[in-house]
Amino acid sequence: MFEVIPAIDLRGGKVVQLVQGVPGTEMVSIDDYLGVAESFVSQGARWLHIIDLDGALAGNRKNAHIVEDIIKKFNVRTEVGGGIRDYETARCLLGLGVTRVILGTAAIRDPELVSRLSADFGSGAVMVSLDSKKGEVLVEGWKESSGKSTIQMGKLFEKMGAGSILYTNVDVEGLLKGVDESPVRSLASAVKIPVIASGGITALSDVVKIKEAGAAGVVIGSALYKHHFTLRDAISIIS
Repeated sequence: MFEVIPAIDLRGGKVVQLVQGVPGTEMVSIDDYLGVAESFVSQGARWLHIIDLDGALAGNRKNAHIVEDIIKKFNVRTEVGGGIRDYETARCLLGLGVTRVILGTAAIRDPELVSRLSADFGSGAVMVSLDSKKGEVLVEGWKESSGKSTIQMGKLFEKMGAGSILYTNVDVEGLLKGVDESPVRSLASAVKIPVIASGGITALSDVVKIKEAGAAGVVIGSALYKHHFTLRDAISIIS
């Protein structure tokens, strides 16, 4: 089943949407994070995509309590990332009830972490984030290039035991100018594990394009917060 997953990005205790992941470019800033989550769940969300941007950008998971609040209040599957740099942090989140942890920089720096978590908690609990610009995977909150190609890293992490890949096209992320489905199709064709795509979703037609490119799901952020369409509409169009 193709999954439409709404994004809840957290920074400084608020739900935000940044342009190209750059701090200070908030186009959305909402205090009521539980209200945001409740709205998505009421519209039929089966998953929530929760990112601690403070953790991703600075390695300090300042919004950990918010993640815990959301997990406790709503009966919905969650994928959580941002600042998960080691085994213990991942283990703690999975122990709280997170469905799958998203490993970005930590996985790139230490691929064995993926294998260890997969062995201990099952591959379904481990998602590797490949944030890519011009075909190269970025690390450290999009501030550095890893020097590795998206497909190269996708194949590596499939081999290391990751259960899924979160592919974010940084070239179009947060710009609300539409998707580029070509790299999604290339990655989805290169690996057998599910690829969840993110970046550039602006209209309902973009959701359809991502599905037709072979992705197993899509993460949507700014388009929902800027009211380009509703989550309910996005779920309906691919049903």
